[in-house]
Amino acid sequence: MTPVLVINSGSSSFKYQLIDMDTESTLASGLVERIGGGFGEGVARHTVHAAALAAPDGPAPTVVDATTTRELPIPDHTAGFRVMLDAFSSDGPSLDEHPPIAVGHRVVHGGARFFEPTVITPLVEAAIDDLGVLAPLHNPANLEGIRAAERAFPDAPHVAVFDTAFHQTLAPEAYTYAIDAEVAAAHRIRRYGFHGTSHKFVSEEAAAFLGRPLESLKQIVFHLGNGASVTAIDGGRSVETSMGFTPLEGLMMGTRSGDIDPAVLIHLARRAGMTIDDLDDLLNKRSGFLGMAGSNDLRDVRAAIAQGDERAILAFEVYVHRLRAYAGAYLAQLGGVDVISFTAGIGENAPLVRSHALQTLGFAGIEIDPERNLAAARGIRVISTDASAVTVLVVPTDEELEIARQTLSVARGTVE
Repeated sequence: MTPVLVINSGSSSFKYQLIDMDTESTLASGLVERIGGGFGEGVARHTVHAAALAAPDGPAPTVVDATTTRELPIPDHTAGFRVMLDAFSSDGPSLDEHPPIAVGHRVVHGGARFFEPTVITPLVEAAIDDLGVLAPLHNPANLEGIRAAERAFPDAPHVAVFDTAFHQTLAPEAYTYAIDAEVAAAHRIRRYGFHGTSHKFVSEEAAAFLGRPLESLKQIVFHLGNGASVTAIDGGRSVETSMGFTPLEGLMMGTRSGDIDPAVLIHLARRAGMTIDDLDDLLNKRSGFLGMAGSNDLRDVRAAIAQGDERAILAFEVYVHRLRAYAGAYLAQLGGVDVISFTAGIGENAPLVRSHALQTLGFAGIEIDPERNLAAARGIRVISTDASAVTVLVVPTDEELEIARQTLSVARGTVE
């Protein structure tokens, strides 16, 4: 067994998975939330998965999950990690018998410094802290989780896997904004891109599923969840992506506006008296599906559409309009495409979004098979027709597994 622990830390919560990299199966997962003052009792959920319950070399048991929930004070992340360790100790699998050989950490922003998974050192921690100015809601929380995990697992190598790293292959013409060059350089303003871990995982899974070399494929990957992005990938390299300096740019999302004329913000500041914080809140928390249709859950929006709600209808039309626009632009950037993949919560589970997003792209030889698209199948699958010039896939993403893979790739050298 080769266990790797994956940590995704937020400001008041963290998620974790223990993955056996020999089989790439999840042994246990959990969520510790409501960390810190002002929340009352914290909540910790720990799930032991079938892979951990199975006998060696035996089949997985019928019972897939065994979940326990605890409510108790969790004043900080260090206390949260103690709660996690207690859960492993009482519910399993035993970390004494199978201690993680490495701990992988999701870090949102690596700036222009980090383009690959990196063993965490004091210098790396200082760099993540410095990059907090570019991701103030994420990097400080990621760093807090790193430091708490280092105290919990002092003997294991810790590895940072950056959301932005996959997009470090963007060319200058793709990542540069057309503003004063000195201002841009002084404040590190450029396109960074996000969801890179997912885009990397999905593009590699698509190539493996099709039995084709990754280097030979031109791909477009739509990561459509509450946050949404699309990336053009040429030979395994990101060449264009919709998110930019922050995750706000690009597609319409659950609560984010996506692309908007920046002069709108100037107008609202001048005419409506909105402050910087007001505008930040508007664009990140009160826009997208929530702002247009009253809910950031696509299921609610579709129910409203069925009732003839005009706001919901318009919100859906704006959403798919943006998807088509980016698909067409990336077809042009790539000079054609071999594979288009849909992933994440909406991408994997909303056939209507997939069919509407590609509805006008028949000129490129893209044909969706209605029955395949509507099928309730799980796992990676083809939803295009056999005659389609472009293979269209649904590819379930697994960012935690990708983080574990990248963590193991660099950690082996530190433990051997």
